[in-house]
Amino acid sequence: MTLSKRVLVSLAASVAVPLTVLTLAPAVAGQDSNSSPVVSGSQPALHTRGDSSGPQVVSFSDGGASPRGGGPMESIFIPPTLEAPFSLKLATEWSRPLATGGSFTLANERAIVRDRRGRIYQERWILVPKGGDFKSEMNVFQITDPAKHTWYNCSTRTKVCELLPYNNNSKALYQPRRGQSGPLPNGRGFSREDDLGVDTIEGTETHGYRETIIIINAGTMGNDEPMTSMREFWFSEQLGINVRSIVDNPQTGKQVFMVKDLYLSEPDPAFFKVPAGYRVVNHLESADRPNVKPVGP
Repeated sequence: MTLSKRVLVSLAASVAVPLTVLTLAPAVAGQDSNSSPVVSGSQPALHTRGDSSGPQVVSFSDGGASPRGGGPMESIFIPPTLEAPFSLKLATEWSRPLATGGSFTLANERAIVRDRRGRIYQERWILVPKGGDFKSEMNVFQITDPAKHTWYNCSTRTKVCELLPYNNNSKALYQPRRGQSGPLPNGRGFSREDDLGVDTIEGTETHGYRETIIIINAGTMGNDEPMTSMREFWFSEQLGINVRSIVDNPQTGKQVFMVKDLYLSEPDPAFFKVPAGYRVVNHLESADRPNVKPVGP
Protein backbone atom coordinates (compact mmCIF):
# COMPACT_ATOMS: atom_id res chain seq x y z
CA MET A 1 0.00 0.00 0.00
CA THR A 2 1.37 3.44 -0.94
CA LEU A 3 1.93 6.16 1.62
CA SER A 4 -0.94 8.27 0.28
CA LYS A 5 -3.30 5.31 0.55
CA ARG A 6 -2.15 4.65 4.10
CA VAL A 7 -2.94 8.26 4.95
CA LEU A 8 -6.43 7.99 3.47
CA VAL A 9 -7.40 4.48 4.54
CA SER A 10 -8.67 5.57 7.96
CA LEU A 11 -11.08 8.05 6.38
CA ALA A 12 -12.93 5.34 4.51
CA ALA A 13 -14.15 3.93 7.81
CA SER A 14 -14.71 7.30 9.46
CA VAL A 15 -17.31 7.37 12.22
CA ALA A 16 -18.75 10.11 14.39
CA VAL A 17 -16.61 10.45 17.51
CA PRO A 18 -18.03 12.10 20.64
CA LEU A 19 -16.36 15.15 22.15
CA THR A 20 -15.20 13.08 25.10
CA VAL A 21 -12.91 11.08 22.81
CA LEU A 22 -9.55 12.85 22.98
CA THR A 23 -6.74 13.12 20.48
CA LEU A 24 -3.21 11.95 21.21
CA ALA A 25 -0.84 14.87 20.56
CA PRO A 26 -3.22 16.84 18.33
CA ALA A 27 -2.47 18.92 15.28
CA VAL A 28 -1.65 22.60 15.27
CA ALA A 29 -4.37 24.56 17.02
CA GLY A 30 -6.91 26.22 14.71
CA GLN A 31 -5.95 29.72 13.62
CA ASP A 32 -7.53 32.40 11.46
CA SER A 33 -5.99 33.35 8.13
CA ASN A 34 -4.00 36.22 9.65
CA SER A 35 -2.28 34.35 12.44
CA SER A 36 0.52 31.82 12.75
CA PRO A 37 0.06 28.37 14.30
CA VAL A 38 0.74 27.55 17.91
CA VAL A 39 2.02 24.04 18.53
CA SER A 40 0.27 22.22 21.37
CA GLY A 41 0.88 18.71 22.63
CA SER A 42 3.81 18.29 20.24
CA GLN A 43 6.18 16.43 22.54
CA PRO A 44 7.12 15.87 26.18
CA ALA A 45 9.11 18.52 28.03
CA LEU A 46 12.85 18.52 27.28
CA HIS A 47 15.67 19.72 29.55
CA THR A 48 19.02 20.62 27.99
CA ARG A 49 22.46 20.83 29.57
CA GLY A 50 26.07 20.66 28.42
CA ASP A 51 28.92 22.87 27.27
CA SER A 52 31.38 23.18 24.40
CA SER A 53 33.55 20.34 25.76
CA GLY A 54 31.05 17.61 24.91
CA PRO A 55 27.73 16.80 23.24
CA GLN A 56 24.55 18.53 24.27
CA VAL A 57 22.66 16.33 26.75
CA VAL A 58 18.87 16.41 26.51
CA SER A 59 16.72 14.66 29.12
CA PHE A 60 13.10 13.79 28.51
CA SER A 61 10.13 12.20 30.23
CA ASP A 62 7.09 10.58 28.63
CA GLY A 63 3.39 11.07 29.18
CA GLY A 64 1.51 13.63 31.20
CA ALA A 65 -0.87 16.22 29.78
CA SER A 66 -0.04 19.43 27.97
CA PRO A 67 -1.13 22.63 29.71
CA ARG A 68 -2.15 24.01 26.33
CA GLY A 69 -5.05 22.95 24.13
CA GLY A 70 -7.23 21.84 27.04
CA GLY A 71 -4.75 19.30 28.36
CA PRO A 72 -4.12 16.80 25.51
CA MET A 73 -2.10 13.73 26.43
CA GLU A 74 1.59 13.65 25.61
CA SER A 75 3.14 10.49 24.17
CA ILE A 76 6.66 9.01 24.22
CA PHE A 77 9.54 11.12 22.95
CA ILE A 78 11.29 10.06 19.73
CA PRO A 79 14.73 11.70 19.26
CA PRO A 80 16.28 12.25 15.79
CA THR A 81 19.11 9.77 16.48
CA LEU A 82 21.41 8.95 13.56
CA GLU A 83 22.19 5.40 12.37
CA ALA A 84 19.42 3.85 14.47
CA PRO A 85 16.51 3.12 12.10
CA PHE A 86 13.33 1.37 13.16
CA SER A 87 9.65 0.84 12.42
CA LEU A 88 7.20 0.12 15.25
CA LYS A 89 3.65 0.27 16.51
CA LEU A 90 3.02 2.14 19.76
CA ALA A 91 0.08 0.88 21.81
CA THR A 92 -1.31 3.46 24.25
CA GLU A 93 -3.85 3.23 27.08
CA TRP A 94 -5.02 6.16 29.22
CA SER A 95 -7.11 5.28 32.28
CA ARG A 96 -8.72 7.82 34.57
CA PRO A 97 -10.79 7.19 37.70
CA LEU A 98 -14.54 7.77 37.77
CA ALA A 99 -16.08 9.68 40.66
CA THR A 100 -18.45 6.75 41.28
CA GLY A 101 -15.62 4.20 41.34
CA GLY A 102 -13.87 2.22 38.62
CA SER A 103 -12.09 3.83 35.68
CA PHE A 104 -12.56 5.01 32.10
CA THR A 105 -9.91 3.88 29.57
CA LEU A 106 -9.05 5.26 26.14
CA ALA A 107 -6.73 3.42 23.75
CA ASN A 108 -5.12 3.52 20.32
CA GLU A 109 -2.22 2.19 18.26
CA ARG A 110 -0.08 4.20 15.87
CA ALA A 111 2.95 3.78 13.61
CA ILE A 112 6.31 5.46 14.20
CA VAL A 113 9.23 5.23 11.75
CA ARG A 114 12.79 6.61 11.87
CA ASP A 115 15.54 6.27 9.26
CA ARG A 116 19.35 6.40 9.49
CA ARG A 117 19.33 10.15 8.85
CA GLY A 118 17.22 10.78 11.95
CA ARG A 119 14.09 11.64 9.98
CA ILE A 120 10.89 10.66 11.80
CA TYR A 121 7.42 9.80 10.52
CA GLN A 122 4.67 9.55 13.14
CA GLU A 123 0.97 8.85 12.82
CA ARG A 124 -1.49 10.31 15.34
CA TRP A 125 -4.67 8.32 15.88
CA ILE A 126 -7.79 9.25 17.82
CA LEU A 127 -7.97 7.79 21.32
CA VAL A 128 -11.24 5.86 21.63
CA PRO A 129 -12.92 3.97 24.49
CA LYS A 130 -11.17 0.63 25.02
CA GLY A 131 -13.37 -2.29 24.01
CA GLY A 132 -16.10 0.05 22.68
CA ASP A 133 -17.79 0.31 19.30
CA PHE A 134 -15.94 3.42 18.19
CA LYS A 135 -13.18 2.83 15.64
CA SER A 136 -9.98 4.81 15.89
CA GLU A 137 -8.80 6.77 12.86
CA MET A 138 -5.68 8.67 11.92
CA ASN A 139 -6.25 12.42 12.01
CA VAL A 140 -2.65 13.68 11.80
CA PHE A 141 0.72 12.49 10.51
CA GLN A 142 4.03 14.25 11.12
CA ILE A 143 7.36 14.25 9.27
CA THR A 144 10.47 15.78 10.85
CA ASP A 145 13.91 16.25 9.31
CA PRO A 146 16.75 17.31 11.67
CA ALA A 147 19.13 18.18 8.82
CA LYS A 148 16.65 20.56 7.19
CA HIS A 149 15.14 21.64 10.55
CA THR A 150 11.64 21.08 9.16
CA TRP A 151 8.47 19.65 10.69
CA TYR A 152 5.38 18.87 8.58
CA ASN A 153 2.22 18.60 10.67
CA CYS A 154 -0.42 17.21 8.30
CA SER A 155 -4.18 16.92 8.80
CA THR A 156 -5.85 14.03 6.99
CA ARG A 157 -9.19 15.84 7.17
CA THR A 158 -8.14 19.14 5.53
CA LYS A 159 -5.25 17.71 3.46
CA VAL A 160 -3.08 20.58 4.73
CA CYS A 161 0.49 20.24 6.02
CA GLU A 162 1.75 23.02 8.28
CA LEU A 163 5.51 23.48 7.71
CA LEU A 164 7.12 24.50 11.01
CA PRO A 165 10.66 24.80 12.42
CA TYR A 166 12.16 21.70 14.05
CA ASN A 167 15.04 22.32 16.46
CA ASN A 168 15.95 18.92 17.87
CA ASN A 169 19.61 18.12 17.18
CA SER A 170 20.78 14.75 15.85
CA LYS A 171 24.18 15.21 17.51
CA ALA A 172 22.72 15.63 20.99
CA LEU A 173 22.72 12.83 23.56
CA TYR A 174 19.11 12.04 24.52
CA GLN A 175 18.48 10.33 27.85
CA PRO A 176 15.36 9.73 29.95
CA ARG A 177 15.02 12.00 32.96
CA ARG A 178 16.16 10.22 36.12
CA GLY A 179 14.79 10.87 39.59
CA GLN A 180 16.66 11.00 42.89
CA SER A 181 15.85 9.36 46.17
CA GLY A 182 15.43 11.69 49.12
CA PRO A 183 13.22 14.32 50.72
CA LEU A 184 11.38 16.92 48.66
CA PRO A 185 11.98 20.65 49.32
CA ASN A 186 10.14 22.33 52.18
CA GLY A 187 9.11 19.05 53.76
CA ARG A 188 6.50 18.34 51.10
CA GLY A 189 7.25 14.61 50.95
CA PHE A 190 9.89 12.35 49.49
CA SER A 191 10.99 10.67 46.28
CA ARG A 192 12.40 7.22 45.69
CA GLU A 193 14.05 5.75 42.57
CA ASP A 194 14.36 2.00 42.08
CA ASP A 195 16.67 0.31 39.59
CA LEU A 196 14.61 -2.47 37.99
CA GLY A 197 17.52 -4.07 36.17
CA VAL A 198 17.83 -5.25 32.57
CA ASP A 199 15.17 -6.89 30.40
CA THR A 200 14.75 -7.71 26.73
CA ILE A 201 11.61 -6.19 25.17
CA GLU A 202 10.74 -6.68 21.51
CA GLY A 203 14.22 -8.07 20.90
CA THR A 204 16.11 -5.05 22.24
CA GLU A 205 17.90 -4.78 25.59
CA THR A 206 16.37 -2.25 27.98
CA HIS A 207 17.14 -0.93 31.46
CA GLY A 208 14.22 -0.16 33.73
CA TYR A 209 13.78 2.47 36.44
CA ARG A 210 10.84 3.41 38.66
CA GLU A 211 10.42 6.77 40.36
CA THR A 212 7.85 7.13 43.13
CA ILE A 213 6.96 10.53 44.59
CA ILE A 214 4.83 10.84 47.73
CA ILE A 215 3.43 14.25 48.65
CA ILE A 216 2.78 14.23 52.40
CA ASN A 217 1.46 17.66 53.35
CA ALA A 218 -2.19 18.31 52.55
CA GLY A 219 -2.66 21.41 50.42
CA THR A 220 0.81 21.19 48.82
CA MET A 221 -0.65 20.38 45.42
CA GLY A 222 -4.30 21.16 46.07
CA ASN A 223 -4.63 17.81 47.85
CA ASP A 224 -6.51 17.19 51.09
CA GLU A 225 -4.82 13.78 51.54
CA PRO A 226 -1.32 12.42 50.73
CA MET A 227 -0.79 11.80 47.01
CA THR A 228 1.44 9.27 45.26
CA SER A 229 2.68 9.48 41.67
CA MET A 230 4.78 6.89 39.83
CA ARG A 231 6.83 6.89 36.66
CA GLU A 232 8.37 3.70 35.24
CA PHE A 233 10.30 3.38 32.00
CA TRP A 234 12.38 0.79 30.16
CA PHE A 235 15.01 2.57 28.08
CA SER A 236 16.74 1.11 25.01
CA GLU A 237 20.25 2.52 24.66
CA GLN A 238 20.36 1.15 21.10
CA LEU A 239 17.27 3.06 19.97
CA GLY A 240 17.38 6.01 22.37
CA ILE A 241 13.70 5.62 23.32
CA ASN A 242 11.62 4.14 26.11
CA VAL A 243 10.26 0.85 24.78
CA ARG A 244 7.83 0.63 27.70
CA SER A 245 6.69 3.61 29.74
CA ILE A 246 4.11 3.99 32.52
CA VAL A 247 3.01 7.26 34.11
CA ASP A 248 0.53 7.13 37.00
CA ASN A 249 -0.51 10.19 38.99
CA PRO A 250 -3.71 11.62 40.48
CA GLN A 251 -3.89 14.61 38.13
CA THR A 252 -3.85 12.79 34.77
CA GLY A 253 -4.57 9.15 35.62
CA LYS A 254 -2.54 6.18 34.39
CA GLN A 255 -0.88 6.20 30.98
CA VAL A 256 0.77 3.10 29.51
CA PHE A 257 2.88 3.17 26.32
CA MET A 258 4.15 -0.13 24.88
CA VAL A 259 6.21 -0.69 21.73
CA LYS A 260 5.20 -3.66 19.58
CA ASP A 261 6.07 -5.01 16.11
CA LEU A 262 9.58 -3.52 16.29
CA TYR A 263 11.78 -3.84 13.18
CA LEU A 264 15.31 -2.41 12.93
CA SER A 265 15.68 -2.25 9.14
CA GLU A 266 15.86 0.95 7.08
CA PRO A 267 12.29 2.10 6.26
CA ASP A 268 10.87 3.06 2.86
CA PRO A 269 11.96 6.64 1.94
CA ALA A 270 8.36 7.36 0.86
CA PHE A 271 7.42 7.77 4.52
CA PHE A 272 9.34 11.06 4.65
CA LYS A 273 7.66 12.75 1.66
CA VAL A 274 4.44 14.73 1.77
CA PRO A 275 1.86 12.71 -0.20
CA ALA A 276 0.37 14.00 -3.44
CA GLY A 277 -2.83 15.94 -2.92
CA TYR A 278 -1.68 17.72 0.25
CA ARG A 279 -1.22 21.49 0.38
CA VAL A 280 1.78 22.86 2.32
CA VAL A 281 1.41 26.07 4.34
CA ASN A 282 4.90 27.43 5.02
CA HIS A 283 5.30 29.09 8.43
CA LEU A 284 9.11 29.09 8.46
CA GLU A 285 9.31 32.71 7.34
CA SER A 286 7.27 33.76 10.39
CA ALA A 287 9.04 31.46 12.86
CA ASP A 288 10.49 34.43 14.74
CA ARG A 289 7.04 35.77 15.62
CA PRO A 290 6.13 35.50 19.33
CA ASN A 291 3.09 33.26 18.73
CA VAL A 292 4.94 30.62 16.74
CA LYS A 293 6.37 27.89 18.96
CA PRO A 294 9.25 25.90 17.36
CA VAL A 295 9.50 22.19 18.09
CA GLY A 296 12.58 21.29 20.11
CA PRO A 297 14.44 22.23 23.27
